[in-house]
Amino acid sequence: QGLYQKAEALYTMCDFEFALVHYHRGHRLRPDQEKFKLGIEKSQEAIVNCVGSPSSVKLEITKDLNFISRQAEVQKANEKLSIKLTKAQKRAKKQKPVRNPKIERQLLGDLYDDKVYLEELLKDKDLMESSTKKGITVGDLVSSGISYLEKRREFWQQQEPIYARVRERRLRQQRWIREKKLKPSEVGRYITKSMEDIDMFLTGEDPEESCKKAKHLLKTIQEWSDEDVPNKNELIGNLHSCIGNAQLEMGQMEAALKSHRTDLEVARQNDLPDAVSRALENIGRVHARTGKFQKAIDAWEEKIPLAKSSLEKTWLFHEIGQCYLELNKAEEARNYGQKSLQSADEEGNVKWQYRAIVLVAQAEVKLKNYWSAIINFEKALEKAKFLHNDAARAAVITALDDVSRSFVKGL
Repeated sequence: QGLYQKAEALYTMCDFEFALVHYHRGHRLRPDQEKFKLGIEKSQEAIVNCVGSPSSVKLEITKDLNFISRQAEVQKANEKLSIKLTKAQKRAKKQKPVRNPKIERQLLGDLYDDKVYLEELLKDKDLMESSTKKGITVGDLVSSGISYLEKRREFWQQQEPIYARVRERRLRQQRWIREKKLKPSEVGRYITKSMEDIDMFLTGEDPEESCKKAKHLLKTIQEWSDEDVPNKNELIGNLHSCIGNAQLEMGQMEAALKSHRTDLEVARQNDLPDAVSRALENIGRVHARTGKFQKAIDAWEEKIPLAKSSLEKTWLFHEIGQCYLELNKAEEARNYGQKSLQSADEEGNVKWQYRAIVLVAQAEVKLKNYWSAIINFEKALEKAKFLHNDAARAAVITALDDVSRSFVKGL
């Protein structure tokens, strides 16, 4: 660290040769440190920019060579150069150096456009010959401005060469990416908060925003490594499920089906039975919504062994029974209705008991077992009264009247 700081200080003082020596020493001690390699490169480039390439420098060896401080030597050489310039140097000074606009723009930054503007003004001879109130010609002002900008360009070229600047920017970007990585606790909080927002927007009847946030979180998680997110695959599947549910609410049936199938694929690849169950449930829901009742039945029947609670089975049996009823397969509908009622009785859930009994009664009507349908509708009426659901009670009374008339007509 001491060698590096000293090398940086020498470089800042424009003692590029001594800086290069210290960068080399540091690199020998710590070859794994990128900053020493960068220091060597920028020092070498700065030296070349100042004195030219090594091939243009000829060294003369004298017999009596005493050790002299390099700084004193440089200072003495500078004094001689300031006193007298050779004819070749004078000619070189008069000649405009060949400029590379791309490099010049990188060195000057926003000032490059100002320099181009001033150079364009020089072409206007009438304007250049005009004078200010103080008697200074516009041409002199413009020339001094251009001269200042050229000095700035030369300074930055020596102080921080282009190659070194690009390398430093790349290293800063890499450091920023490393620092940007969240800690495990922060990752957990971020994911939890994002999932809560996704669920909140979906339940709050804003599926579009829910879908947008879920897609953003999905993209973010896919860029993270398995070390950052241990349950990465499970989260990816869950997010596909959230996206599919949001798309379903927006009426995008094909997109929703695709998202839920992706969720199912991820779950099967990673042996996640709960996720498989969830995906099958959602796939069946999409098929039922689009009127593809047999495909819905297939998905839900595959889910039956994965159901964990009696309440889940109650819902599942009821939905399968409804699909069979829509397909005019009344006997299968009645069987699943009875299974749903049995699970609802195990759970003690009156609401699902009412629904299961109504399903059985509707199936009995389809089978023209009117007396059995009447008995079941009367049971459903009792459940509706217990739930204090006036709409359900009115619906059952209407259905009971229709079945009674059919029963009397049959007699």
